[in-house]
Amino acid sequence: MSAPVPAGVPILRLGNVLVTGLLDELDDKTARAFTDELTERIAADGPAGVLIDISRLEIIDSFVARTLSELTTTARLLGARVVVAGMRPPVAITLVELGLALEGVETALTAERGMQALGWYHGSQPPERGTR
Repeated sequence: MSAPVPAGVPILRLGNVLVTGLLDELDDKTARAFTDELTERIAADGPAGVLIDISRLEIIDSFVARTLSELTTTARLLGARVVVAGMRPPVAITLVELGLALEGVETALTAERGMQALGWYHGSQPPERGTR
């Protein structure tokens, strides 16, 4: 079992979506604990989607970029649709320069638009879900 995620990296469940974010101050230990916890939550909860809000990242270094790439790939391999929200131009440029295209990952300008892409709309209630 992994160590609990530090208070600075919350993972929230909203309906059938897990919502989290990346901080620019991720060290190796925090990144590993966060990656392990998110992976366990995806496997246990089986969310339809995962929203990763990176709007707090003004720039991105290679370590955080690789962590983001690994998180999105792992989430997709576990069957979750992934939306990365809030990407700033310098972050996008760095990802391209590092060769990390985040294949199969949707992007949204804001977390709200990312949630809409995953089936949530502004208001107090999620949209009605169909039966499986």
